[in-house]
Amino acid sequence: MAQIILGVGTSHTPMLTLGSEDWIHRAADDLKNEKLNQSDGTWISYADLLEQRGPLHADRVAPDALETLSRQCQRALDRLKQEIAAAAPDVILIVGDDQSELFGPQNMPVLSIFYGEEVVTHDRWGAASYPDWARQMGKGYAMDAVYSFPGAPHFARALIEAMVERGIDVSSAARVDDPHRAGFGHAFGFVIRRLMGDKPVPVVPILLNTYYPPNVPPAWRCHDMGRALRAAIEGHDEDLRVAIIASGGLSHFIVDEALDRQVLKGFAPEKAEILRNLPRGALMSGSSEILNWVLTAGAVDHLPLNWVEYYPAYRTPAGTGVGTAFAVWGGAEPGVRA
Repeated sequence: MAQIILGVGTSHTPMLTLGSEDWIHRAADDLKNEKLNQSDGTWISYADLLEQRGPLHADRVAPDALETLSRQCQRALDRLKQEIAAAAPDVILIVGDDQSELFGPQNMPVLSIFYGEEVVTHDRWGAASYPDWARQMGKGYAMDAVYSFPGAPHFARALIEAMVERGIDVSSAARVDDPHRAGFGHAFGFVIRRLMGDKPVPVVPILLNTYYPPNVPPAWRCHDMGRALRAAIEGHDEDLRVAIIASGGLSHFIVDEALDRQVLKGFAPEKAEILRNLPRGALMSGSSEILNWVLTAGAVDHLPLNWVEYYPAYRTPAGTGVGTAFAVWGGAEPGVRA
C-alpha cells in the first residue's frame, strides 16, 4: 500500500530565486500596481496604501535587512531539501497553481492531475530580450528553457480514478504539446529545481485553480480534496513512499502577518477548522496560493507538524512583498520559528 511519509510547504516567490539586491525589480512592480489585494477582499493602489499607512516598513527594506532576510529564507529552503532527501520518497506530489502557463481562459479546471510520462516546462522567461534578473528568475523556475522531468503516469492515473470514485471531479492532462506556447510553470519548476537536487524523483503535478474566478474552490473544499487525495493514495496497491509539497503563498502582494500566522496555526491537524473557514476575501490574487497549502494540509493531517519558519518578506516601505513560509509535516525534529 502507498503511504504519505512527508509533507512539505514552501513559498515560491521570485525573491527566492534572486539575490536581495535584485528584489528592487519586484518592488518596482508593486509601486506601479493599481490593484493590490487586501485581506478583506478589497483592492487598493500602492499610492493609496502608502498614504494610508506611511512608510511603516522602511527600516525592513534597507539593503542590510533584505540581505539578512534572503539568507534566512535560503537556509530554510536548504532545510526542506535535506528533509526531502532524508525521507527518500519514491514519488512526489506537487500541489501548485497555474498562472496561464499550462492552462488559460479557454480551459481552467478547478483541479487537474497530470499523468504524463514527462513534466515539461514552459520557456516563458528564456528570451534574450529579458533583463538579467528576469532570466535568473526564469532559471530558478526552470522556465528559462524547456526542461523535462520524470512523471509517474501509472500512479497519477490511479489517483485520478480513485479521486473520482470518492466524489472529486478531477480534470486530467497527459501531455505538453508545445512547451514554447504552454507548459508547466513556476509553482512546479521551483520545487523541482530548488528542492529536489540533480536527479529529481518522479513527480505528479496537482494543479489547483486559486487565481481565476469564477471556479476557485473555497478553503473547506480544498481541505476536503486533500483528505480525498490521502484516501486515494492509501488505497493504492503499490508499495510507494509518497511526499506531498505545497508550492506558493503565503499572503501577497500586501503582506498580512496576522493572516499568515493564523494560517500557520491551522497547519496543526487538530486546528484544521482554521483553514477550512478562511474567508474568500482573504484569498485573492497572490494570497490565493494559501489554498495550495490548505489542500496539502488536508492530505497530511495524520502527520505531526514538526517544523515551521515564517518570514514576512517586505520589499517596499508601505508593506508589499510576500509572507514567506516553510513547513514540514513528519520527518523532522519538532520546532517552530516565526
